[in-house]
Amino acid sequence: MAEYHCDLLAVGAHPDDIEIGMGGTIATYVKKGYQCHFLTLTRAELSSNGDVQTRQKEAEAAASILGVQHRLQLNVKDRGLKSITEADKEELVRLIRAYKPRFIFVPLADRHPDHGECATIMKEAIFDAGIKNRLPDSEPHKIDACFSYFINGFAKPDFVIDVGSVYEEKMTALQAYQSQFHPQDGVLTPLTDEYLESVMARDRLFAKEVGLTYAEGFKTDQPLKMANLFER
Repeated sequence: MAEYHCDLLAVGAHPDDIEIGMGGTIATYVKKGYQCHFLTLTRAELSSNGDVQTRQKEAEAAASILGVQHRLQLNVKDRGLKSITEADKEELVRLIRAYKPRFIFVPLADRHPDHGECATIMKEAIFDAGIKNRLPDSEPHKIDACFSYFINGFAKPDFVIDVGSVYEEKMTALQAYQSQFHPQDGVLTPLTDEYLESVMARDRLFAKEVGLTYAEGFKTDQPLKMANLFER
């Protein structure tokens, strides 16, 4: 496996998870010159609308709009994350070691069980990637931090990132998922019921708390280190 040096690895259970929760953050850091990669665990084959082939094309288009350098797609079964195989777990450890991300982002648990399961799986992989004797044929790697992004839920974030200057890119990337948000002859789902409007409302509410136009919110398991109280 080729080795890359990745600044930010965003992980989702399904195509569109990352774009919903932190598409603006991805676009922001790509524009700053950082290497930002996507990793999606399932192909969302159980989605009520669209099909796997269409969803993959939409995911590629969305990643391209945001400027993502690499989009990695695994083949874990949709709604099968609880029974993820040992081989899949090992692949995740090897991916972390190969791409060497500084930061990894995972979904927060919400109404869709796969989101919380995705976070649990990735946090275990992050831990295992740093153990020398776990898959000793590859070099261990420890990340700087793991943060969690919102998909369906809402809570007070631990920190927010200003995405006002790139919000058009975020919404354009989400609009690439026509099969999910605007399906023709599809069935009604939470994603078809003004879902994008609710995402915008959340991002505006997060922003309003800190005097911005649009912001994406994140949670962290560990305290954030403040280098200088007067530089924020």
